[in-house]
Amino acid sequence: MASAELRDTRRRIKSVQSTMKITRAMELIAASRIPRATARVEASKPYSAKLVDVIRNVAVASGGASHMLLEQRPVERAGVLVVASDRGLAGAYASTIIREAERRIVDLEHAGTPTRLLVVGKKAQTYFQYRKYHIERSFLGVTDTPGYGDARAIAATLMGAYATGTVDSVDAFYTRFQSALTQIPVQFQLLPIAPPAAEGEVPTTVDYSYEPSPAQILDRLLPRYVESTVFSMLLEASASEHSARRRAMKAATENAEELIRVLTRIANRARQAEITTEISEIVGGAEALAQQKS
Repeated sequence: MASAELRDTRRRIKSVQSTMKITRAMELIAASRIPRATARVEASKPYSAKLVDVIRNVAVASGGASHMLLEQRPVERAGVLVVASDRGLAGAYASTIIREAERRIVDLEHAGTPTRLLVVGKKAQTYFQYRKYHIERSFLGVTDTPGYGDARAIAATLMGAYATGTVDSVDAFYTRFQSALTQIPVQFQLLPIAPPAAEGEVPTTVDYSYEPSPAQILDRLLPRYVESTVFSMLLEASASEHSARRRAMKAATENAEELIRVLTRIANRARQAEITTEISEIVGGAEALAQQKS
């Protein structure tokens, strides 16, 4: 009995050791990707900030000219964009933002507002398909290393739906990266565009010379603003995903190490019991032989 238990325990130890090698490797890979992802997040911020500043000044110079992307209208059809992940093994990263988006969809449906769902990432697509939600458009293979072309494609789809009246608003759900330990699920109104507000006490106004007119420039800048916003969301989500995966794999590796220690103690006890049994059998055999000789 002890021998069978020992074999089973050693088999489990080898299985856990194999799993631990995988989780440690994934932890190291995720850790190596975090600096690059966070550097891309930081590198995108000056462009976004300057774009907001230019839009603000052009909007002032245009005399409050209206634009399709700024148009506030009654929400009869709502769009929901969910940025999750293509791969798992990142703890509760994907499920957290998916649940936030689902709550919003349920609230809209209870209010009698039909929704159009767009998802980024295989995890979100699988979740909503399984629960019989209609997915208007899926963007896959984006979340690991998002490019500006990906953001442009997503933004073009959203702006096209808004321009044609397919949706009257778009809420985006993504995970904001604050640090390697802190990532926050965020709901953000992407469309219509809220007029950019200046941060600080007094907004800085620059006197530009416009060619062509401010209204035409605004018509070009606002789509770029949406693209830049979507790109920033993708970068933040990518950095958050890598951080969450590193933490999850680190925890899995530590749990595997602890399990190996527990199984090793069990194996040692089983081996000691086996040795004790063997010694008892030898001593019993020796006594039996001694009795026969006497």
